[in-house]
Amino acid sequence: MTAGTVTARSVLLVEDDALIRLDAEEILTSEGFEVLAVDSGKQAVAELDTDGGRFDAVVTDIRLGDGPSGWDVGRHARELVATIPVIYMTADSAKAWSSQGVPNSVLLQKPFVPAQLITALSTLLNQNATNNLG
Repeated sequence: MTAGTVTARSVLLVEDDALIRLDAEEILTSEGFEVLAVDSGKQAVAELDTDGGRFDAVVTDIRLGDGPSGWDVGRHARELVATIPVIYMTADSAKAWSSQGVPNSVLLQKPFVPAQLITALSTLLNQNATNNLG
């Protein structure tokens, strides 16, 4: 890497609905993020176990069908990387966020506009960077 080169931020995107997953992936990549998109909690946990440190953030749906939920994915990510930003997306599970979500996470209520996702992700990444400076 040469001086002045900025590496893209890497995001693990977990969404079982193909259309929503493709839409969120497009939103993130258009803003310069590298995205690894998976369609289940099981795949997400496997990717995190392989090398959770390669991700700068996790964006996950809550209800992911059989296997780990988005709540489980967020907790697992934080067990591996204590400061990783986590964003939850949901249409109907918002009321459980305070008891199930990890601290200092963000919840986006579906449907949301692209700017909400990018703002939430940028805010968490900036907070994380600021906290790691001190």
